[in-house]
Amino acid sequence: MFDTNSTNVKELDIMGTIRDGIEIGIKNIGPILVNLLLWVLTIWIPYINVGTTIGLLVGVVSKASKGEDIPFTEIFDAKYRKYMGEYFLTCGLISIGVGVGFIFFIIPGIVISIAWCFAPLLAIDKGKNPSEAITISNNITYGNKGRMFCIIFLPALACSVVSLIFNGIGAGIAYATGFYYILAFTTLISIALSLFFFFIMIGLQASLYKQLAKDI
Repeated sequence: MFDTNSTNVKELDIMGTIRDGIEIGIKNIGPILVNLLLWVLTIWIPYINVGTTIGLLVGVVSKASKGEDIPFTEIFDAKYRKYMGEYFLTCGLISIGVGVGFIFFIIPGIVISIAWCFAPLLAIDKGKNPSEAITISNNITYGNKGRMFCIIFLPALACSVVSLIFNGIGAGIAYATGFYYILAFTTLISIALSLFFFFIMIGLQASLYKQLAKDI
């Protein structure tokens, strides 16, 4: 059984985790995309939207971390609505902690947000109570917060740079030639890159959760 007081955490391999996260995201592009579209289409439905949000942000990541097949309608599983109280309470406690951290010149807020990032997953996937989930998340991320930041930041930076390059090229050509459809085309590419980054983010979260919470 995992010792919630332990700080002996395996150091993450930054590039290895990024590669693993990209592989997980690409492998599950189909079901992630369908679940995302269904979430967008049903976000306006009260009560149902709580379960679908938990399903998208927690359920999909959890299944991806275990290598399980993700159903195309995973977000509609009733079990996610069952735990909405635990989810709201966990997220509420995280918001308070992160908010207070940001008051102290931002950096503590970033550190706390990384330290507690697995709490919602632990509360729903592992059945931990909110305070226990936050404590365990803090323990399993100990010594790896800087690596976790790099694992998320580097792919985000890469996607942003590529998107800026495409937009810059498209804007330059459009204003020089008057062919504004080129700008529209490069904008669509930027949107596609943002969507692709969402898949990668799911994969990165799944890879991190798989490595750090596997003994819980």
